[in-house]
Amino acid sequence: MTHPTWECLTVFEKVFGSQGLLVAGTDEVGRGPLAGPVVACAVILKPDAHIEGLDDSKRLSAVQRKALLPAIYESAVAVGIGAAGPRTIERVNILEAARLAMRRAIAHLEPPPKIVLSDAMTLSEQEYYTIALVRGDRRSASIAAASVVAKEVRDRYMQDLHRQFPHYGFDQHKGYGTKSHRQALDAWGPCAAHRRTFLRQVDGA
Repeated sequence: MTHPTWECLTVFEKVFGSQGLLVAGTDEVGRGPLAGPVVACAVILKPDAHIEGLDDSKRLSAVQRKALLPAIYESAVAVGIGAAGPRTIERVNILEAARLAMRRAIAHLEPPPKIVLSDAMTLSEQEYYTIALVRGDRRSASIAAASVVAKEVRDRYMQDLHRQFPHYGFDQHKGYGTKSHRQALDAWGPCAAHRRTFLRQVDGA
């Protein structure tokens, strides 16, 4: 698979950076699973950053993502993580929970950004200006870096959750509605990590 060139991935960062504006990229993972949180990351990259092989996390293998993590952190001015758990997802819906996770991730950035690039997600905030880019994780290095970190953080969380609830196989499917996950739900019922409204949608399908 051909990855985008660094020049293509840093157009937005360079344009705004040349104006003296601090730019962050943010992305989230975990909107679709039946269990676990939605996790977001926000990243501000150094002006001289260059991360070879960086791409949308969905276009990278687990081995590639893990290998990129040290380079992302070394190339970053700041990295912020945010999450919203199953109960929050139930209360506000998954889209608003994803936005909340992103806002929490951005709030952890120091120094704070003036421009936030997101993967097609609008965020109405006074502290920074958001630009929602369609397929942003293939058009912005900051968003791509955030997507990789968010994916790795969530996967590790689901592996930890597996130790708490070993019957469901969270370490394998990460909460997504695979056949083995649904079979475990039939056998054991849901646990505290499951999104009940998502399960009702599956049952009603």
